[in-house]
Amino acid sequence: MVRPVPPSPHRLLAALWRSTSPEPDRRCPTISYRIHAHDTNMLSQATPSSNISRTDTTLKEQEYTPDDLPTWNFDGSSTEQAPGDNSDVYLKPVAVFPDPFRGTPNILVLAECWDADGSPNKYNYRYECAKTMQAHTALEPWFGLEQEYTLLDLSNRPFGWPSNGFPAPQGPYYCGVGAGKVVQRDIVEAHYKACLYSGVKISGTNAEVMPAQWEFQVGPCVGIERSLVPRCLCTLSPFPVTGTAPVCTPTSPPRDMEVEGGMKYIEDAIKKLEGRHKEHIAVYGEDNDQRLTGRHETGAIDQFSWGVANRGASIRIPREVGAKGYGYFEDRRPASNSDPYRITHIMMETCFGASD
Repeated sequence: MVRPVPPSPHRLLAALWRSTSPEPDRRCPTISYRIHAHDTNMLSQATPSSNISRTDTTLKEQEYTPDDLPTWNFDGSSTEQAPGDNSDVYLKPVAVFPDPFRGTPNILVLAECWDADGSPNKYNYRYECAKTMQAHTALEPWFGLEQEYTLLDLSNRPFGWPSNGFPAPQGPYYCGVGAGKVVQRDIVEAHYKACLYSGVKISGTNAEVMPAQWEFQVGPCVGIERSLVPRCLCTLSPFPVTGTAPVCTPTSPPRDMEVEGGMKYIEDAIKKLEGRHKEHIAVYGEDNDQRLTGRHETGAIDQFSWGVANRGASIRIPREVGAKGYGYFEDRRPASNSDPYRITHIMMETCFGASD
């Protein structure tokens, strides 16, 4: 029996209430997501490092793993990933998730882009990241990431803002509750529920420092969580309006940092990060110079700094980690539009060496 759709202006929220009955002909619509070269949605203000494309395919209904799925191809010349005279780019499935929008038995598939000669496409940053992670499995590294975003109305203005001017000063919005403090929580709740349904390791969410700005946190980054948000009009811009600085923040604790005496390894890693500050900034997102100004809880883009409980530093060590002497640290330099694969790859490479 089809469930009634609740009264809601948001299609994302309504989709989560749809029937999970299989298609009548027992076939399974499949959605494949991949990262490509440039932005195709002007309103989303996405950047090359954060853009995601989608392809729909119909398969026989059954349980699928990445190895069970066929390799697809698409026109790479339309996404600036290949020239027109050699345009085929291949999609190799690497992860499968339950589809929270269409329900069972539909699936979402994360795919890597590969060129016709059998090499990873130049925008396939996941491949090198996975290669480096595999080379350092003995260290048992893990990453948690905070992703900030801003929800926009059809005029490309943050939801809940006055038509002219700005809202009241910052203060009541961060982790706020109730009218006048937060807006569009139903979209945030729908996204949270969609991630849980799909098996994305989302660990939490909260309102940020201005109206319509939100954050969610995930554990190991699987590259699919962002695709569940841009079905609404949102921006991952690192500086959507004056006075804000959205961020994509990784935390990193390999095994040696998590035990007694781990502070030595944390400080060693921070020294290595300082030595490659410019290289990291180069892959930490577009327009990051507008964000890393030394204001709005950021460090200056041309200076490296670190400290305990200091959100104005490049690297923050949480207060409890400083007190215990072991744990993890947080890199606060990546912008909200940065690519988690590029972030985690260069952090591992800098702290522990390249995969080759």
